[in-house]
This record gives sequence, structure tokens and C-alpha cells, in this order.
Amino acid sequence: MTSYNSPFTGQVIQPTDVSYRAVTLSANTQLQWPINGNTSDDYAARIMQVTATTSGLSLWMPPANQTSVGNDALIRNVGSNSFTVKDYAGTNTLITIAAGETKYIYITANPNEQGTWGNIAFGVGSSSADSATLAGYGLLAVTTTLNQSHPVSTFSTSTTATSTMRAGMWAWTGGAGTLTLSAATTLGDNWFMMVRNSGSGALTVATSGSDVINGSASVVLQPTDSAIIVSSGAAFYTVGLGKSTQFNFTQLTKPVTNGSYTLTASEASNVIQKYTGTLTGNVTIVLPQTVQVYYIINDTVGGVNGYTVTVTTGVGNSASVSSGNQVTLICDSVNVLNANTVLAGTASYSLANGSAGSPALSFASEPSTGIYRASAGQFNTSILGTLRSTLSATGLSIVGTGTFSGGISGGLF
Repeated sequence: MTSYNSPFTGQVIQPTDVSYRAVTLSANTQLQWPINGNTSDDYAARIMQVTATTSGLSLWMPPANQTSVGNDALIRNVGSNSFTVKDYAGTNTLITIAAGETKYIYITANPNEQGTWGNIAFGVGSSSADSATLAGYGLLAVTTTLNQSHPVSTFSTSTTATSTMRAGMWAWTGGAGTLTLSAATTLGDNWFMMVRNSGSGALTVATSGSDVINGSASVVLQPTDSAIIVSSGAAFYTVGLGKSTQFNFTQLTKPVTNGSYTLTASEASNVIQKYTGTLTGNVTIVLPQTVQVYYIINDTVGGVNGYTVTVTTGVGNSASVSSGNQVTLICDSVNVLNANTVLAGTASYSLANGSAGSPALSFASEPSTGIYRASAGQFNTSILGTLRSTLSATGLSIVGTGTFSGGISGGLF
């Protein structure tokens, strides 16, 4: 600085420290430092309470190069209109102070009249403006308080749930669709959203990568179902998953190849279960030891090799389902039993054609033994997957040797 030096010491003359001033701002106002030679009454004080008579007005700070760095002012808006604080001559806006706010400004560099200014928000005289500043996802400023907020949004096309959907209530309004959750590590611990299926088809809530929701890769919300979905940062859980009584059944589709698969409680809660995949060996499905009815669909490929899907609790009776067949099973918490032993009120019953490896009618403990239809006009029997007899319009053909304890009669041999 080259001006405002003391003729006695050569040092910069510091402005007089005026502690407080009330300012009524009715027009853009240029402030001056309270130093010798300045005759303006519009001087800058260390603490200023400002009332702007209308919106759009500005308070212009004094020249920065007439004082030292660190000179400061605490400015509080006690009026109902916001105003801006600018540097000297209104060249640049330093801060905007809304009604009720208090901000602290200070000079960090003063090579010219405008200088460089820093600022700190000190808070407000009343909490309304502060609450509006603090309100994030799930919070709403109402007058002087922060309140819970769950804004409702609708969507009808498949979408991905992101961090910006935190605390929102999302209503599905389409047909069948998918809501894919971003990775739990991305959304973080305590992220949550609310979902309701207000559409006409099933809404699948699917996870990303290896994430699970309630222990499964996905859950299905039938029309009118709803849930709160919460992230732990590593997995997802539902709270209050309301199940519609109008659409009571849900379906599990699970790919299998061979070996044993133990269902989680979430997976086993699906009454309809479809098993898919190409079998390379027999498959065992282990159910929880609970009372439940299951509709099992064996939609696997590989049944020509005689591979089956066996359903069990690990104890008691089990039931086997050959490829391409469906069965209704009852679990009494120990045994898995065929739900149908007698078909009441029906005069006939149709079977699938079946094969030697997978007879159309077989035994739960030996699914490769039973009867089937190899081709038109034939009634075939299979023992352990091997054709043993064919009954047709021309007679009976036996494969293998036979023992007849009563002899044979009635024809020529």
C-alpha cells in the first residue's frame, strides 16, 4: 500500500474500531472506513445489524487497500429482505445474506481497492433459515424446525435406485418391471427407501453384483405389496414387507446343475418354485423344517439321463420330480409328501408321455420305475430306467427273462 500512511511513523493508519452500528439499507450503499479524512456517515463497523427496506439491495465494503489484512465485519440481517455484500464500488459480490442470517467477512489480501475477502456463516438470529440449509434427503424445514420428509414419486419403467432416492417413497405404476438397487457399498450403511407396487404387474427388486436382499438376489413385490428397503453397507433388508392377500403367491426361479441346494428362509417363502438349468447330476433341494405347501416346477434340461430334482427337509420322506414335470407337495415340517393321493370328483386323469428314464407315473422313492408311453398305441413299463414291457394292440412284449409260477396256457408258443 502507498497511501494512508502516518506522516509521523510511516505506518499504515488503522481504521477506528467502531464496535456496532445499525444500518437501514434503502439503496445500494458504499461504506467507508472510519479514518481521518473520511467525512461519510456510512462507515463500516465491526458489528452491523442491517435492515433492507426492499429486495435486491447491496452493501458495498470500503477499499480493501486502505486497511490491513484481517480487518473484518460481522453482518446480521435483522430485516425480512435478503441483500448482498459486495467489495468496493460494488464490483464483485462477496456474500448474500438472507433474512435472519449472520455472516462474518474478513480481508485476506489487499493489493487493490476490491481486495480478496473470506467469509464464515455464523448462523442466524432465528432457526428457520438454518434449518432450511441443513435439510437434506428425508428432512424438511417447516418454519423453525427440521421435520421428517418422505416425498412421493412414481415410476413406470425399470430403473436403478441411487443415493438421491434416499428416504423417498417410490410408487411403481407400470406392469411387470424391475427396480435395481445400486451396490450396497455405494449406497452405504443406513441408506433406505420406501417402495410400493401400485401397478398392474409384479415388481422385482434386484440387487447388483453379489449383493443380496433378505438373503436372496431379489424379492418380488406383487401389486399392492410394499416395503422399506434398508442398506447395511454390505447387504439389503426389507422392513414391513406387506404381502397382498389378493396376490398371495410368489415365485422362486433358481438355476441348478447338480448336488445339494439349501434354501434360505426367504427363498423357501415362495410357494411356487421353478428350477432351471442343465443337469449334470441329481439335484437335492433342502427345505426349512416348516409347514408349507409348495408347487414345484422342474424346468431343467438333462432329464434324458434320468437326473431328477429331489425335495426334502433333510429328514423324513422326500419327493422327486423328473425333468419337465410339476408336482404339488406338502411339507409337515419333517416329511415332504405328494399332495395328491386321490383325485376327488374326477372320472379320468391324463399323464405326460414320460420316458424310460422319467416315467409319467413313478414312485417317490424310485422315480425311474413306473409306466410311460413310448409311442402311439403303447403302454410301457420301466424298471430303474430300463424298458421291461410293452403292451400294444398286437399283444404284450417282455424284455428279459420271465418266471411264471402258474404256467402258461391259452395259445401256441
